Amino acid sequence: MNILIKSATILDSKSDFHNTTQDILVEGGLITQIGKQLKNPKKYKEIALENLHISQGWFDSSVSFGEPGFEERETIANGIKTAALSGFTAVAINPNTNPVIDSSSDVSFIISKAQNNAVTVLPIGALTQGGKGVDLAELYDMKNAGAIAFYDYKKPITNPNLLKIALQYASNFGALVCSFPQENKISGLGVMNENITSTSLGLKGNPALAEELQVARDLFLLEYTGGKLHIPTISTAKSVELIKAAKAKKLDVSCSVAIHNLYFTDEYLTDFNTNFKVKPPLRTQADIDALIEGVKDGTIDMVTSDHNPLDIELKKVEFDHAAYGSIGLESAFGALHQKFTLKKTIDILTKGKSRFGLEQTPITIGAKINATLFNPNSKYTFSKKHIHSKSHNAIFDGASLKGEVYGIISNNITVLK
Repeated sequence: MNILIKSATILDSKSDFHNTTQDILVEGGLITQIGKQLKNPKKYKEIALENLHISQGWFDSSVSFGEPGFEERETIANGIKTAALSGFTAVAINPNTNPVIDSSSDVSFIISKAQNNAVTVLPIGALTQGGKGVDLAELYDMKNAGAIAFYDYKKPITNPNLLKIALQYASNFGALVCSFPQENKISGLGVMNENITSTSLGLKGNPALAEELQVARDLFLLEYTGGKLHIPTISTAKSVELIKAAKAKKLDVSCSVAIHNLYFTDEYLTDFNTNFKVKPPLRTQADIDALIEGVKDGTIDMVTSDHNPLDIELKKVEFDHAAYGSIGLESAFGALHQKFTLKKTIDILTKGKSRFGLEQTPITIGAKINATLFNPNSKYTFSKKHIHSKSHNAIFDGASLKGEVYGIISNNITVLK
């Protein structure tokens, strides 16, 4: 791949050219020159786009594609295309498939299906067999096959001894264990945040306590066992406090938050729009404020789109019976840029790689190019025309967003809109 990128503002704190506007010459997938008004004697393809900005490729730590088993929701091929057009050069794929990704052959299947694409697909293996929370899955074999972490997607490990054993066992080969923060006996049949809004709507509530008890339990277990723990998609102010205190104790813990939990409160559920039915549920403005502060001060390690395509039959039903989840890749950049400065937004989108074992790829001479191209100033209302996923369950439908993604250059492949 040989291209010349014209007049791109480089946003990469690891690059000597950070915050400058340069031409970038790429030959054979390597950056060979960076400078002002570079010549193009070999007549390489030129990329010249309005207000072009470029950063290291973005990473999302929680994405669902459905395949195998739920291809009507999303396929790996179309999911990769969606990720690329949304600016992501690497995505971690959840094991909520049918069958669940719980063996080395399942991991190998995902990797083989995703080969030779611009987007690097990184499988997360199920922590337990079939995701049933009873017996540990083949963690070591899956790690050797390419799994980057272990997680029963959106399912809490109800047996604390099982999580204790998982942390101890996985620490022998440096694996990352993920534990969804919900105590099922407290959350019960709750379908939204337990608050005045749930009472007024007549919907069963899922209290913040259900999350916070589980976070506290998991942190106590981590302190006892050692190992590496990731707590995905926290949603309450108290959870931020608990994790901040654990990090002060030097526990090896990380956490993420879903973008929609930084954006919407439970009051958005007043018209029973099932696109707003997510897990963990949308909470209060006080929780949002604490989560945003946690992102800013580093307590929260990464922000995820928590992209989960669901077909219309799972969403166009009564609120109580609708499935949890929203697509989010396409709206991720625009939503984050509404909440944070451009510098912080790019930091968020490139953060988390090291936790999941990915190398950083600075935009510098001699490096392989792994980059996202975008215009940070474009403003628009998100609608169906911005969706690339097979499923259209978009929580950000109708939201005002800021920032347009042009595409990515990665793995010696260019994908542009």
